Amino acid sequence: MKKVGLVMRKIQFAEAQGPRVFAERLQALAAELGVEIIFISPERHVSGHDWIPGYEHEKGDLVNYDIVLDQIYAQGIEHVIFTVSGFTYLKMFIKNSVLFPHSFPDPALTGYEMMKPFYSIVDKAIVQTEFLKKQLDSVFGVTDVDVIPIGFSEELANRYFDPGAIVHNRVLWIGRDEENRRPDLVLEYARRNPDREVYMVFGGERYRESMKKYNIPGNVKLQFALSQAEIFQLMNSAKVYWSCSKFDTFAMPLTEALAMGKIVVKPEHPCYDHISSRHAFAGNEHNWFELVNMALDSPHSHSLDNREYAFGKFSSTVMKEGYRQFFDGWLK
Repeated sequence: MKKVGLVMRKIQFAEAQGPRVFAERLQALAAELGVEIIFISPERHVSGHDWIPGYEHEKGDLVNYDIVLDQIYAQGIEHVIFTVSGFTYLKMFIKNSVLFPHSFPDPALTGYEMMKPFYSIVDKAIVQTEFLKKQLDSVFGVTDVDVIPIGFSEELANRYFDPGAIVHNRVLWIGRDEENRRPDLVLEYARRNPDREVYMVFGGERYRESMKKYNIPGNVKLQFALSQAEIFQLMNSAKVYWSCSKFDTFAMPLTEALAMGKIVVKPEHPCYDHISSRHAFAGNEHNWFELVNMALDSPHSHSLDNREYAFGKFSSTVMKEGYRQFFDGWLK
């Protein structure tokens, strides 16, 4: 079985969020394709949070190259996928290195200035959307780019889909307690709409502490570090899924929401252009509250159009076929 190293930060493996879900899904589907995905991450100069003083973001990656390379060499790995730009210099040591970004140098994201120098030497990438492929070309001149989505679990999307269990005044938001995710907007919506039930789901237990700084309205229910099954079950119960982030590289919960037939309210930023089904409505902070309420008041409890669109574009089957073609070329 051919070995491929997947290099991620320790925190990405530790939290019940997109990167770890991607890692586990890639490992499982790659095994079906005869490829062994080996998880690699540094242990030194990292903490249970994104950074510790002196080793913020990409700086922390740079001072851990020896540990990462030791793991790669010990396993006899010749092909590497890395998910953060701080490990771009792996290409100096491992010829077959490819970037799969969970973040991108966009001004909306913390640390984007620190990412930019690393992107200037990227020569091969896998991205989740056509938008990111165009950005890599136009901003950084990277043309060797494959587009492969992070596929949702079709098994979970079928097991938990039950229109009869939808709570018609329930809104679901999934994110982090970070400024670019705008949890403050969700809390303000809840204050102004006390008759609506708002669920906010956070990927890590650490947000249980950070959310204590907010005054949480009584109609808001906070959830932390849910399993994928718990997320799909909760997703099914909501009528509307709302994302109000400033920027995303893919927005996995949005594709899962489409797969569960939710009416979707999303940002109008072009990075969300792939979320473009019949009952997916784009807005901004000036009209989101109205859009969410209009969606909740819709005579449609769910959208089979959204569900069909997601299964055709973002399923695990689509992801597996994308990696089948990618590995066939890259691992020869």
